[in-house]
Amino acid sequence: MPDRRVSHRARPGAGHSKVPEVTAWFWTVKVLTTGMGETASDFLARTLGPVPAGCLGLGGLTVLLLLQFRSTRYRPWTYWSAIVMVSVFGTMAADVVHVIAGVPYTVSAVAFSLALAAVLTLWYASERTLSIHSIRTTRREFFYWATVLATFALGTAAGDLTAGTFHLGYLPSGLLFAAVIALPVLCRRFLGLNAVAAFWAAYVLTRPLGASFADWMGVPTGRGGLGWGTGPVSLALLVPIAALVGYLHVSRADTPAEDRPAGQTG
Repeated sequence: MPDRRVSHRARPGAGHSKVPEVTAWFWTVKVLTTGMGETASDFLARTLGPVPAGCLGLGGLTVLLLLQFRSTRYRPWTYWSAIVMVSVFGTMAADVVHVIAGVPYTVSAVAFSLALAAVLTLWYASERTLSIHSIRTTRREFFYWATVLATFALGTAAGDLTAGTFHLGYLPSGLLFAAVIALPVLCRRFLGLNAVAAFWAAYVLTRPLGASFADWMGVPTGRGGLGWGTGPVSLALLVPIAALVGYLHVSRADTPAEDRPAGQTG
């Protein structure tokens, strides 16, 4: 008689990857979303107030993550929309800790680092892997999005720490992180750093990289920026994000290999 028991992780489409292939497209859209999340969060907080903006961000994040979890495979619009909202809400979370609770960025950066380490430790203890290529079960997807949220909050605190607390300013901070983000690649190539560790290190660094440049464009000249405004900068970043995700939806250039049409290699 066949065994009809169902694993606690099983669900329809469990064999399909829920995240994109890691290509140049992935990193390009990721950096753009980090910048947009920074300026969009600031714009909403100034327009609506921190609490209403936070409620709106949490609501949007909840809806889009529910859609992502309900999807049976990677879908560019669903996935990247969720990433945008994680970026917006992650910024709000880091800012609330500093602005409303009065926690210094030195403390929040350490706290978010510990939170990220805790999530990764629990993920590995549970699944024995941290590879994003393994996101094919509900439990792993929960760990993945918890990790992503922690990286955005940590990256926001780190960017504000260098730009504000250390008085580097937004443009120098962006240039600093542009240099530092090369380290995981170099360590992977020349020192044999594990591919998964290199990926997550670079993933964390994309946040302060994109956010620093976005802040530089958006904040007033008196604060060391170009003074273009957080609203216009958010819109200017949203346009290429939407264009690139539209391209990925049509071309399937970052779709996992098993879900591509026969003969398509990416």
